[in-house]
Amino acid sequence: MWVEQLWRFPVKSMRGERIERTRITQDGVDGDRLVHIADANGVLTARTRSRLLGLAGTLGPDGKAMVNGLPWDHPEVAAAVSAAAGPGARATRYDGPERFDVLPLLIATDGAIAALGEDGRRLRPNILIGGVDGLAERDWPGQALRIGEVVIGVYSVRARCVVTTIHPDSGVHDPTVLRKINREFDGRIALNCWVATGGVVGVGDPVEVVELDLEPPRPGGWIVGAPYLVP
Repeated sequence: MWVEQLWRFPVKSMRGERIERTRITQDGVDGDRLVHIADANGVLTARTRSRLLGLAGTLGPDGKAMVNGLPWDHPEVAAAVSAAAGPGARATRYDGPERFDVLPLLIATDGAIAALGEDGRRLRPNILIGGVDGLAERDWPGQALRIGEVVIGVYSVRARCVVTTIHPDSGVHDPTVLRKINREFDGRIALNCWVATGGVVGVGDPVEVVELDLEPPRPGGWIVGAPYLVP
């Protein structure tokens, strides 16, 4: 197995950027989910504001999150965010652990994506692992993935939401995608992961499944309504 793709999402619920190499820490991929969108009622995501996926989040050379090539706090970005997410929506920088839906890393495999038969970008993984046999990922929770010096604990298979129905390029909704995930994959595909040992990961690096004795962190985030905590 090997690292086939690496993705970073500097702005939560916007399109991400494909990268070749990155440092991974306890907070996941460097530069991931540094900015989110909120209004007076709290955090807004593509689950209810799907037009956010039409905006592109990248990381500038100075490490600042960008939206459509402009700094995230630029007036033109403010207007674009308001148009996509509604009046009162604004970009907010926050790099605390609660910015993740469940855990800091989401890992997908080519075997599971092939079984799904859809564009893997619908799953929004940070890491796509190639060379995986079918649905082997479903046997990995409780174990770890070693990529060079990096050790990534696998916590669980991710329960999926309506975001998977949104085409990553056109923005067109296709509810049959989530129906298939619910019917054929028990509503779950790709892996909620945490970082046991950080380091640098690059596309093409070999990946192996190993045993792990450490206790995983407690998952949380905005979905389940509790903060992500490291014991």
